[in-house]
Amino acid sequence: MNEELIYQALETVEIPKGCVATYKQIACLIGRENSRLVGKILANASYYGHYPCHRVVNFQGRLVPSWFEQKNY
Repeated sequence: MNEELIYQALETVEIPKGCVATYKQIACLIGRENSRLVGKILANASYYGHYPCHRVVNFQGRLVPSWFEQKNY
């Protein structure tokens, strides 16, 4: 995967506290249409630093089912 694309997506998820965004919104902001690509990047975000990925939800506003830490933020 392109490092420039990864950092572009990670910079976009600097979402303020109390706000959320969808994977599709992040994809659109970086000029892509593939929300799954954004999900894959965010799944590995810890390799690049600390990003507020827990503020990104699916298109229905639901949390990731198996990511219990996301609910606590």
